[in-house]
Order: sequence, then C-alpha cells, then structure tokens
Amino acid sequence: MKTTMIDLRSDTVTRPSPAMRAAMAAAEVGDDVYGEDPTVNLIERRAAEIFGREAALFVPTGTMGNQIAIRLLTLPGQEVIAESRAHILDFEMATTAVFSGCLIRAVPGEGGVLRWKDIEPAITPVGPFRAPTGLIEIENTANLAGGRCSRLDVLQEIWEGAHERKLPLHLDGARIFNAAVALGVDVKTLTRGFDTVMFCLSKGLGAPVGSMLVGAAEKMARARLLRKSMGGGMRQAGVLAAAGLVALEDGPKCLAADHAHARLLADALALIDGVAIDLASVETNIVIFRLQAGRGASDLVARLKARGVLANAFGPDAIRLVTHRDVTRAQCIEAAAVLTEEIVSPVNVRGAK
Repeated sequence: MKTTMIDLRSDTVTRPSPAMRAAMAAAEVGDDVYGEDPTVNLIERRAAEIFGREAALFVPTGTMGNQIAIRLLTLPGQEVIAESRAHILDFEMATTAVFSGCLIRAVPGEGGVLRWKDIEPAITPVGPFRAPTGLIEIENTANLAGGRCSRLDVLQEIWEGAHERKLPLHLDGARIFNAAVALGVDVKTLTRGFDTVMFCLSKGLGAPVGSMLVGAAEKMARARLLRKSMGGGMRQAGVLAAAGLVALEDGPKCLAADHAHARLLADALALIDGVAIDLASVETNIVIFRLQAGRGASDLVARLKARGVLANAFGPDAIRLVTHRDVTRAQCIEAAAVLTEEIVSPVNVRGAK
C-alpha cells in the first residue's frame, strides 16, 4: 500500500493548515460554559455577521447543531419533513426521536432536492389521528444526492409556503458555502428564509473540528442550554474556535478548485464502461457513481485502497468521492487513472492475462 494516500472519502479528513495551527497555538481562551472564551465569542459574532443573524453558537459537530435546532423548533409528538436521503435521517443516530421526541417524514425529492410541490402534500395538520408537522428541514448541498444544490428560486418558494403555513424551517447547511460558490449567491441571501442554519467548519472549509448554529438571539440563548444538555460544554474551546475562524475567512476561497477537481473525476468516470453517473448532479465537491453490475462497490474500494486511493462505498453498487483542499489536481488525475484501471481491468482480470 502507498504511504501517501489520496483520500477522497470525505472533506472531513483535512489536516489543520499552518495558519490554523498558529492560530490555535496563540488563541486567547477562557471558560466558554461561562461565556468567557474570547475566541469562541469572536467566531460566534463573525458567523452571525456573515449570515445576517442576531447570534450564533459554536458546537462540536454538525449533528449536534442540527439536533439542537430541531429541539428548538418542535414539540414532542410532531413530524419533521425532510428529504428521503437527508443526513438527519440516515446519519444522525435517530437523535430526532431520542432528543426531540419527533419522527422524520421522509419525502423523496427530484434529484434529492425538495421543492414546495413535494413538501406541501406531506404536511399534516393538527388532528386526532396523525402526528402534525412541526418543522421543515432542508439540506443544502444534498450529500447523498451527489452534492446537488437547492437554488434560490426553489428555496424562495419553500420559504413563502412554510410562512403561509406558519411552519418553521431549519437548514442543514453543512456545505452551504459550497452551494454559495457553485450558485454565485452569498450565504446570507441563500439562507435568509430559515429560522435556524447549521453550517460545518470541518467539512469544505477545512477546520479540524466544529460547526456553527445561527439564528435569533432568543433562540441561540436557548440553544446554549441545549448544547450543555447534550454534553457540548467545551470549556477552553477557543483553541478549536481559532482554527474555525481561519477556516471561516479563508476556506471559501478554496471551494471553486474543489468543485473543478470533482468535475475532473466525474468526467473521467463517465468515459468508463460499466459506470453509471449523473454528470448534471456534480455541482460541487461530491461525486457519486454506480457500478452497472449492481454489486462490487466494497471490493472496488478495497482495490483502490491497495493502490493508494481512499473512497467510500454506499451500498452494494455505489461509491462516493469527495474533493477537498488537501487533494491536488494532480492527485485527482492520478486517482482518475487508478479508478479507470480498477473498473475496466480489476486485479484478478489483469493477473489472468
């Protein structure tokens, strides 16, 4: 196995940059549970400013940020409408049920993107038989839809419809900066209609850890208490927030290159017999492709690893690749060549020649 791996499993695998390490070493800290960490306070003010909100809260993970928001905006016994492949449904350990006492109403959206025409029929009013809808949740970009973006006109219709129905809205914006770069729309505009927004510092922006939740001051004050109840009181967390500040200011500048690298990989995969890929879905830094044989994803991932390329299998036939600032264009070209060889002529076939 190669000693230097091309890691395309996720954009969470990035290492802190030299600027982040220097900021962490020099960070001024205090006890954040008392509200006394100046670096945490600074990143919360800066995040609120960028998103045009009254306040923000630094949390250790995106999952915690999402689940705090769901708890803030719902009552036990309600439903949360989300796309059928949403992160809160597939990758957050049923916490919506455990922590908020709510069920997720999974609604398929075309291309993995919810539109108002999908959401409206799924809304349940208060009544004697069914759990009423308490919240609408949108994910932008949509992870399992290949990083596809929800566009501003689509979001505007959802915001207006939810407002008419007096339903709150939460955005899982783990990769909202990717969407903003791809669409050419700033994050403040792209998120203005949501009651709460979570975004990750530790994905495309490149921080080693941390996410942010933004919203109204009253909601963020309550969110701080909920963070503590979930074990998120991190004390001298300024060491982490310092890296997050660097990521917040510098990270968006790298995203266009990440998107170009993903397109390079997708274009190479589209030329391979036996591969199914929707090129139109590759809008940001995620590439999902399928093996037309209907199986073999885990085996292919193992062969790729042996040749120095790390990827993730999603089911028997699907594989996800994610580009990020720690992977260069040259490495993506190399990875594309390895993928082509292993799909067209896997080791067992080549050895028989």
